[in-house]
Amino acid sequence: MSHPNARLTVHGRRLLVDRVRGGRPIAHVADEMGISRATAHKWARRWKAEGDAGLYDRPSRPRTTPHRTPADVEARICELRRERKLGPARIGPILGLPTSTVHRVLTRYNLNRLRWLDRPTGQVIRRYERERAGELVHVDIKKLGNIPDGGGHRIVPRQQAAGN
Repeated sequence: MSHPNARLTVHGRRLLVDRVRGGRPIAHVADEMGISRATAHKWARRWKAEGDAGLYDRPSRPRTTPHRTPADVEARICELRRERKLGPARIGPILGLPTSTVHRVLTRYNLNRLRWLDRPTGQVIRRYERERAGELVHVDIKKLGNIPDGGGHRIVPRQQAAGN
């Protein structure tokens, strides 16, 4: 979702493409829309390659992670955490990994908080699990004042409210 002051929303990108397809120079269209020529070229190229689907925003998450920690190493990290209750600073040197990498793996598997683990078994324990969010929320209401019908003294003057 674009922010309210975005120069190019999906509608604006489609407008840019239509103007360029109409024969106008990209530099002029970019100047009219208040964007750089490079940005205008990027959206025109993307539309030419992908059609209207190319005008929508893409996630910034990388498609692949070639240097991700191997699955067997991640399993070993989780095993050391559950069995020996070690933290990242102790697991890292055992496996020859940086502490930050060990912490990131533990976070990925929800093992980063030692207090979330059951001490004897090493299994993750979530103390409260509810079907719906806010299931335990309730409101106590206590009537603190006797407000007359028709409103209090802010609506009706005090003398008139007392007489009713």
